Amino acid sequence: MTTTGFVVTHAKDAQFEQGLRSFFEYRNLGMEAATQGRVAANVIRAAQGQAFSSQPHLHLTEFQLVYVLKGWIEFEYEGQGVVRLEAGSCVHQPPGIRHREMGHSADVELLEVVLPADFKTEVVTSVNSSQATPFTG
Repeated sequence: MTTTGFVVTHAKDAQFEQGLRSFFEYRNLGMEAATQGRVAANVIRAAQGQAFSSQPHLHLTEFQLVYVLKGWIEFEYEGQGVVRLEAGSCVHQPPGIRHREMGHSADVELLEVVLPADFKTEVVTSVNSSQATPFTG
């Protein structure tokens, strides 16, 4: 029997922090430490009082899943157009798919699972463009 990597987090103890996007707050679920960097899992929610802005970008991942816990969010995806996700919706964002957020509700909450935990993001000129540059903020 092994307990290496076992982790439990509870909503009542949740701490949200700034992360990749200033208009979101992130609750780290402890998966990165538990899996030695293989997996990241976060609950992401809208940051109150923060202006929304989104540039087309892509993530250099092996796997990315977004599940909407509360509210709604809209993305424009390369080859798919605009997709609205609502509470209970789930999307697999294939590695390198170009996308941008179009907007979200003030109460949006998402569960995001990504492999690897230390993935890179690149800004692109459009959702359908092949030019990319490293994301700086």
